[in-house]
Amino acid sequence: MSKDPGGQPTARKHTALPKAQILIEALPWLTRHRGKTVVIKFGGNAMVDEELKAAFAQDVVFLHHAGLKPVVVHGGGPQISKALERHGIVSEFKAGLRVTTEDAMDVVRMVLAGQVQRELVGLLNRHGPLAVGLTGEDAHTITATRHQPRIEGELVDIGRVGEITEIDTGAIEALLADGRIPVVSSIARSQDDHHVYNVNADTAAAALAAALDAETLMVLTDVEGLYEDWPNSDEVISRLTATELEKLLPDLASGMVPKMEGCLHAVRNGVETARVIDGRVQHSILLEIFTDEGIGTMVVPDAPHHADTEGES
Repeated sequence: MSKDPGGQPTARKHTALPKAQILIEALPWLTRHRGKTVVIKFGGNAMVDEELKAAFAQDVVFLHHAGLKPVVVHGGGPQISKALERHGIVSEFKAGLRVTTEDAMDVVRMVLAGQVQRELVGLLNRHGPLAVGLTGEDAHTITATRHQPRIEGELVDIGRVGEITEIDTGAIEALLADGRIPVVSSIARSQDDHHVYNVNADTAAAALAAALDAETLMVLTDVEGLYEDWPNSDEVISRLTATELEKLLPDLASGMVPKMEGCLHAVRNGVETARVIDGRVQHSILLEIFTDEGIGTMVVPDAPHHADTEGES
């Protein structure tokens, strides 16, 4: 042990030891994820709380510098509701989706591409010339058609709400190859009528994750994960397979349905893991990717069926 000029042992090297241990714990995860694409759906409280927004930006930049390829997809529910109110437009929801009139669509587009995206790009770019914003309209990244949900057996017109028909990852892949962080607003243009449509951000993130052959889809939300028996229990399911999730879908709360449907779509289309994590926890992304415990709920593909593995979990 080194000594100070007075002959007393110094504790300098010991104070940093916990930091070193944390970094060493992250090492196998850094090795595993290096070079892999991670699609992150930014939403919930993390979008409106200043400290959480700043921590989210730090996490994404950390992933970038750790050799991963993060792609951020965002909606903007709270910001859209406020802007519609300012414009005297009443917010209405049917089948869990925002009814989007032509007037409302103008506001949605302005808020997503002109406000939420710009702010997020700005937060990321405090750490270097990294983030580039685009919408699903750019380079035909997301193409949609009019979505009509079925309510009580009847198809219902909810206006400019889109259902994704096609993904073109060319622009995003070019940005990733150039060492940038793409930030994608969940709006899309239709091939049918050339109108712009509002697309659910959870659905858009899942579709992009599958099309990009991402390793992981991460969905930030305002709960700890998928609860085992809500509201009777607050036990979070830490891991489940695609088939296990599919069985649970009919009984989920409406707000969780697009998130968990997105996770199911992702893992059934080549994404290795899909995770729902608590965006109210600072640095939840780093905790999920770089620690042994992880947080939230992880969905994995069904294991290939082999006679010799039958009965194994």
